[in-house]
Amino acid sequence: MLALLQRVAEARVVVDDETVGEIGPGLLALVCAERGDTAAEADKLLAKLLKLRIFADDAGRMNRSLQDVGGGLLIVSQFTLAADTTGGNRPSFAKAAEPQLGEALYEHFVARARTAHGQVETGRFGAYMKVQLVNDGPVTIPLRVAPPA
Repeated sequence: MLALLQRVAEARVVVDDETVGEIGPGLLALVCAERGDTAAEADKLLAKLLKLRIFADDAGRMNRSLQDVGGGLLIVSQFTLAADTTGGNRPSFAKAAEPQLGEALYEHFVARARTAHGQVETGRFGAYMKVQLVNDGPVTIPLRVAPPA
């Protein structure tokens, strides 16, 4: 399972001119399930995301986690993270989980996030979304949790 994390001052997701998810300071997490992923990978990815120390402490060093600072978490599904660009100019998305599995793992990830963290907002799986953000830093971190071999 993959995620691209962006530390944000604010972020929101708009679908059909309606804001469906919005946070202030925190993390925007673009997440993607790959073929072979299970709930175990989703749980590992979430645990890493919540504890990743990418927020400033009193000395200005990245030493605090999302949970430490109590920031918002905006979770957006993004199958294009699984793009393979090694052959030609058109990306292949063959590594992305099929939509039914992708949606199930996304919903699992969101449900677990809501249990583990106070403020969780989401996009809408499978929808055409406009994601607006003010990147803070900028800080952008890729995360990957691979399924067992």
